[in-house]
Amino acid sequence: MSTNKRNRLGNAPVNKLLFDFAVPSIIAMIVGALYNIVDQFFIGRSIGTLGNAATNIVFPLTTSCVALTLLLGIGGASTFNLSMGAKKEKEAAYYLGNAASLLFISGLIMCIIVQLFAVPLLKFFGSPSDVLPYAKTYSIITSLGFPFLIFANGGGHLVRADGSPKYTMFINLSGALINTILDPILIFGLNMGMAGAAIATIVGQIFSAFLAFRYLINCRTVHLKIDHIIPRFKYVEKIISLGASPFINQIALMILQIVQNNSLTYYGALSEYGSSIPLACSGIIMKVNMIFFSVIIGIAQGLQPIASFNYGAKQYDRVKDAYILAMKRAAVISVIAFITFQLVPRQIISLFGSGSEMYFKFAEAYFRIFLFFTFLNFIQPISANFFTAIGKPKKGIFLSLTRQILFLIPLIIILPRFIGIDGIMYAGPIADLVAAIVTLVLAYYELNNLKKLQSEQKQTASI
Repeated sequence: MSTNKRNRLGNAPVNKLLFDFAVPSIIAMIVGALYNIVDQFFIGRSIGTLGNAATNIVFPLTTSCVALTLLLGIGGASTFNLSMGAKKEKEAAYYLGNAASLLFISGLIMCIIVQLFAVPLLKFFGSPSDVLPYAKTYSIITSLGFPFLIFANGGGHLVRADGSPKYTMFINLSGALINTILDPILIFGLNMGMAGAAIATIVGQIFSAFLAFRYLINCRTVHLKIDHIIPRFKYVEKIISLGASPFINQIALMILQIVQNNSLTYYGALSEYGSSIPLACSGIIMKVNMIFFSVIIGIAQGLQPIASFNYGAKQYDRVKDAYILAMKRAAVISVIAFITFQLVPRQIISLFGSGSEMYFKFAEAYFRIFLFFTFLNFIQPISANFFTAIGKPKKGIFLSLTRQILFLIPLIIILPRFIGIDGIMYAGPIADLVAAIVTLVLAYYELNNLKKLQSEQKQTASI
């Protein structure tokens, strides 16, 4: 049974493997994004613009949790699959166990930090004084769920690597369903407002974490023992090195959110919109964009075990085929998202509550301008995850830094000095275009390298 499961990654048709692994990953990622979308939906309808702005201010904390999830979850999954592909099952068990324990530990550390420094952090994130009370309530309560959030989501990556992508989907679906059911009950039925939204989120995360824990103590391909979960430097180092690329990508996103929030607050106050409208609109639009990115990241995560296993098994033709197929599928989704964002921005923003005409004016412009190159935005995340999956974290890390750190943040700082708040909008498409070009260059050279490795392998076999 376990042997057949492992060999399937090396023998089954690549298109079927990508479908089987990517679809549950996509659903799991969308469901994860819905945690924030659902809260945004109900908060917008109960509290309004200030509530929406508060969730945007708190969002860097969620991004930090996602970063740790990817650092240890993707890093653990990649090291696990590379070891299994190289037929090093004993070593693989240590990677899986170390990653699982570190996920929970990192969540505890995050919880403690927020409990101790919530107000200074929220001010640093750009919170105006009228938004701060809502942001404080939401962050203090949701931080209690960070250990469970990080363990559940990171554990899902480990479960998928073990050959059970559908169970990963189940982990995420169950928690999101609980959150969706409890949100209206606590926010409206019990009149708990922001606190109700936060409590609903925590309950869903605890249940998801329980499901992940139940699976990991009974894995399909390895048997975890107490010794496997005790962190050891040689395993932790490799996990972190292969998880660094998606981790840095999320940290870069968090830094971007902080810079962007502060810029929107400052330049918004100098514009006709005021400080709260740009914050609220940006928060909603970025979370809607998360739905699109959830599909792209889901495809990238579906690609990961296929690329890792076959690269470890030196089946380079399958590695190349899987990457190209993932890029094609992601391109189709990106074009659909681009058309949607350009044609119906007002209808999308209206789902999250009403607002003034000025509110909708800013939202429509932000949608159409900031996300103009959505049809190219699949290239960088798919490629960065691909480099990580084949054990080349340095290239993955570099790509993770391109859009947010090297291009977008400097543009957000520089352009508004000349054209005001519009400069923040135009920074997005410029950064997206340049990042896509850089990524394509690196990907081109890597595909040529795979062809070379494949050719050398055939020559060696013939000799």
